[in-house]
Amino acid sequence: MRRPSVATASVVAGGDPLRQSERFCERMARREAKNFYWGFVSLPRDQRIAIYALYDLARQIDDEADAAGVDLGDLPRRLNAYRERVRECASARYSDPITHVLSHAIKRYQIPEVELQMLIDGVEMDAACTRYETWEDLQRYCTLVASVVGRMCVRIFGFDDPLALRFADELGLALQLTNILRDVREDASLGRIYLPAEDLRRFGILEADILDGSVPMAWERLIAFETQRARSLFDRGYGVLAHIPRRAAACVRTMAGIYEHILCMIEDDPQLPLRERASLSRTQKLRIMVGSWLRPM
Repeated sequence: MRRPSVATASVVAGGDPLRQSERFCERMARREAKNFYWGFVSLPRDQRIAIYALYDLARQIDDEADAAGVDLGDLPRRLNAYRERVRECASARYSDPITHVLSHAIKRYQIPEVELQMLIDGVEMDAACTRYETWEDLQRYCTLVASVVGRMCVRIFGFDDPLALRFADELGLALQLTNILRDVREDASLGRIYLPAEDLRRFGILEADILDGSVPMAWERLIAFETQRARSLFDRGYGVLAHIPRRAAACVRTMAGIYEHILCMIEDDPQLPLRERASLSRTQKLRIMVGSWLRPM
């Protein structure tokens, strides 16, 4: 699931430094969060800015493995620099626009440092592992790169029951599994297969089939199996909506709704992930966003 790298720009001199950092985070999120940004805009300003900073840091950490791809031996040093950024940020210190904003969010919304460090653990795992034997193995990876982000978002939203964090875990798994199904071709071109090996064997599909894009008819049964798993995760994850404020719920419905629509596209056309990366038009995303606002909570 390779993404373009993003560089951190310095804050331009003049004006309120925090406001400048906030504007930087907003610009980066608008540019890079092609799907999630549609949900972000429904949040109250303070929450929205905090989510921008969280997304931007997660994006940079994710990009780091790609930037270091030609020299994986250097990756630990690169990621250690991010670990230090997180430690400084958690101690109310910062050195760039993203950690400037995030340091305030960590304090205000009581975001545990360990959850931010888990994002880095996930990138380390992704760099070291290009295959997953079981769903439980893949689930551990998804928890590090997706579920923990959902947990931090829920902390920013505010919640009335700790169950909200568990539901966020499930929704994070649903989103990441959808990502994996969407990006089969792209990942295969990088020599990566995220779908569990035990599932491939269950349906008689070889790794070579995926790597060269010539999968057997059983592919459709595999996709049906994986999309049903994702559906179940979505269904359980939506339990979070009962425990967060209305505007946050609209944000979650929008982001998850976009990914559910992608899942529908894959269900309707199981060969789609082998041809191209499924995506929605701006109009489709707008309809989902409006529907999320209008839907009764």
